[in-house]
Amino acid sequence: MTVLPNLRGRVAWVFADDDYDIDLIVGVRNIKITDLNELAGLVLADQAPGFAATVQRGDLLVGGRNFGYGHPHYPAMRAMRHLGIAGVVAESFSPGFFRGEISMGFPLVTCPGILGMAQRGDLLEVDWAAQQVRLPAQGRSLPLQPLGAAEQGTLEAGGLIPYLKARLARAQARTGDIA
Repeated sequence: MTVLPNLRGRVAWVFADDDYDIDLIVGVRNIKITDLNELAGLVLADQAPGFAATVQRGDLLVGGRNFGYGHPHYPAMRAMRHLGIAGVVAESFSPGFFRGEISMGFPLVTCPGILGMAQRGDLLEVDWAAQQVRLPAQGRSLPLQPLGAAEQGTLEAGGLIPYLKARLARAQARTGDIA
């Protein structure tokens, strides 16, 4: 079994509210923008003007319970990924958001208690093999909820389509069928 590469990055933003509607990241009025550069420039503009310029490749987001609540629109997280955000660690996720982002190959880490420990600017590490989220500067860690086999496989493959193609290829190799 392959182990996902660990995540290690600075906490770029903490979404402390439960039931955070993902569309608020870019503003509901902007969710139809398709230009990723324009959309990325709007990330958190209503909450922290200039936020996009502060993001570093590999940064992580921290969220509360039911993060991603609302309609599972993709522009907000597409913009975050475009900026370099490597994953989200949250108390829990909205099921539709979780399925959608995992299917895009974007790491989501469920870690109850993270809001009580992480602050913006902290270094955060996700150790998939040890099933822990660590804050090295504090010398503290929390257990993460392990992913299911399909979720892990989807992330390892880089998304749902590559995951399904790999599964089909393995099945065909076992049976000798040609699609």
